[in-house]
Amino acid sequence: MKPAFAAVVIDVDSTLCGVEGIDFLAARRGGDVGSRIAALTDRAMRGEAMLESVYGERLTIVRPTEADIAALADEYRETVAPGAPNAIAAMRAAGVHLILISGGVRQAIAPLARALGFTDRDLFAVSLTFDSAGRYVSFDKSSPLATQSGKPEVVTRLLAEGRLTRPLLAVGDGATDVPLRGIADTFAAFTGFARRQRVVENADVELASFAELEQVVIGTRS
Repeated sequence: MKPAFAAVVIDVDSTLCGVEGIDFLAARRGGDVGSRIAALTDRAMRGEAMLESVYGERLTIVRPTEADIAALADEYRETVAPGAPNAIAAMRAAGVHLILISGGVRQAIAPLARALGFTDRDLFAVSLTFDSAGRYVSFDKSSPLATQSGKPEVVTRLLAEGRLTRPLLAVGDGATDVPLRGIADTFAAFTGFARRQRVVENADVELASFAELEQVVIGTRS
């Protein structure tokens, strides 16, 4: 059976994995840092604040070290969505092109991405820079993924370059994923970890698991 989609764009935080990376990093700081950052993240994911208005602020408050990023990489691996590895392997075996696209930290996501068979060219996230002691310096301010409109910008470019083909499915849980509805042929709200009503209302379909995603993309396996 031919897959329903030639390509699938998948969000990472609270979609592929059950963690919001910046919130995890903030919680390691103790005090009220965790609650302050979680509130900023929630506002952005609900669409109540533009991502670019909080992205740099959150990192400046948290100032994650390279050791923190390594811990986050472990957390991504430990919180991967149930059934995601098998679903990803099945979709890829059926000839579907998969990419990961995230406003999260590239260095933290990359180990899991590689373990799931994604090449570095199929992972789009925001890189951080550190000094020689492993202390936070800055983030890649040229990355569109640190902005509210970043994901559609990246996907539009990939389509124009022929690195993504249609029909295209985009999957995500937050307000930064919703604009993909105008770029992808179908936008799916992923609610396996967080159900944000505004996102669901703007989606073509709601998916609660990677088993459901696999079913939508390639149908029931024999």
